[in-house]
Amino acid sequence: MPVVPSSLHYSAEHEWVDATEGTVKVGVTAVATDQLGEIVYVDLPEVGDTVTAGETCGEIESTKSVSDLYSPVTGTVASINDDAVDNPASINEQPYGSGWLFTVEVSEVGPLLTAEEYASANDATVE
Repeated sequence: MPVVPSSLHYSAEHEWVDATEGTVKVGVTAVATDQLGEIVYVDLPEVGDTVTAGETCGEIESTKSVSDLYSPVTGTVASINDDAVDNPASINEQPYGSGWLFTVEVSEVGPLLTAEEYASANDATVE
């Protein structure tokens, strides 16, 4: 059963965000990585791009499928995780650690779930 950290906020589309204001880190959840299987490629927004909460901002390709990546917040992309781009397996290995995807300077927060709400909806446990 996937584990979700209690300290994060979650989108219904399986992205996580570590805060709701300032510059925040964004990644995909362990639920998503379990469903996707082995991630082999990630296409992220560019630094300086504007992302909008609930809209697609990239893609994640696995050995099973290609899935859209959605932004949980609106704002400007401040950085991307080059290590995750160069080594997409890190997203599977540590989705809440070294497998984070990008950071955003938040101007607006999208609809987010608490860890408990997300875990309940996705058959996961809260850590």
